[in-house]
Amino acid sequence: MPIDLQRSWSDADLEQYRDTVVRFIRTELAPADAQARRDGNVGHGVWRKAGALGVLCADIPEEWGGGGGDFRHEAVFYEELARRALSGMNVSVHSIVAHYLLNHGTEDQKRRYLPLMAKGELIGAIAMTEPGAGSDLQGIRTRATPTAGGWRIDGSKTFISNGLLAGLVLVVCKTDPALRAGGISILIVETDGQAGYRVGRVLHKMGMQAQDTSELFFDGVEVPEQNLLGGIRGRGFYQLMSDLPYERLAIGVMALAAMEGAYQATLDHTRERQAFGKPLAELQNTRFKLAEIATRITVGRAFVDKCVQRLLAGELDTATASMVKLWASEAQGQVVDECVQLFGGYGYMDEYLVSRLYTDARVQRIYGGTSEIMKEVIARSL
Repeated sequence: MPIDLQRSWSDADLEQYRDTVVRFIRTELAPADAQARRDGNVGHGVWRKAGALGVLCADIPEEWGGGGGDFRHEAVFYEELARRALSGMNVSVHSIVAHYLLNHGTEDQKRRYLPLMAKGELIGAIAMTEPGAGSDLQGIRTRATPTAGGWRIDGSKTFISNGLLAGLVLVVCKTDPALRAGGISILIVETDGQAGYRVGRVLHKMGMQAQDTSELFFDGVEVPEQNLLGGIRGRGFYQLMSDLPYERLAIGVMALAAMEGAYQATLDHTRERQAFGKPLAELQNTRFKLAEIATRITVGRAFVDKCVQRLLAGELDTATASMVKLWASEAQGQVVDECVQLFGGYGYMDEYLVSRLYTDARVQRIYGGTSEIMKEVIARSL
């Protein structure tokens, strides 16, 4: 059975916007994906094309150069990329960076950076994770020392999405080492020609191979005082925590869309593939597995859509966002694994969509906060 793809938050205008996004993906991203996976990045050009089309920073107000839409427009782009395992453009990280600037930046910071991000002329990244600090952000060691005119940054970051192509990096660092959460600030680094800034390896990953995930090094990088996000020292941890619902819902949206993509590919395959003189889809085990997957996706759609509506209303709290991230990412791993099994040997071949969906799925339970961290956040709210 086909799954009902209607979203409770969608309407005719959004579906027309979806058509625009799908055309862009089919024309600009899908044909180049195999090469991008070999190269480890999609290049700057496709970002600029996306900006020219108006599908970047779609939920940033027009006064700051964005599309003037809302999270639903972002969700459309996330979904259509995720269902096709096209992970080279990490649009969600780019949008999260834009939201840090929108929600916490000074007027000058918003005016300076947001229009360029919406045009795709500046690709955004956020540098949090370090070789010795992942989920425990209070344990970061990258330091920012005051100078006569601003800050000097020293340290390293790893697993940074958009790291190679980023023209704008939000660097999470310690400005007051004696403090814990209160000693963290976020500094804005423009990478082009920046002395002391260096991109290390583009990391070879299990999945998401077209996405430029990199090491970043800051060796005496100097930025002016006005590059302190929001202009207030020691607000970094608060800024990070306040935008978590947006980030975690984005992961949930992508997880569910990936499940839908895997299900549809598997449904088509089992209807065409013959075994024991009949299509796989006519075997009871196959039918029961597909029934379970369809049910899980349908139930998940109700929860994800409810969370989208709560975010739009300004009512999505951190605990519920953690629930949608936890449930959807765990379900994604299980559903796509079942789909690979139904594909048999073909599912292990990288040329098949379901194989790429499988390897891409694994990190969903890690980034944006691990499943274990999600459980801890939820438990504290009970």
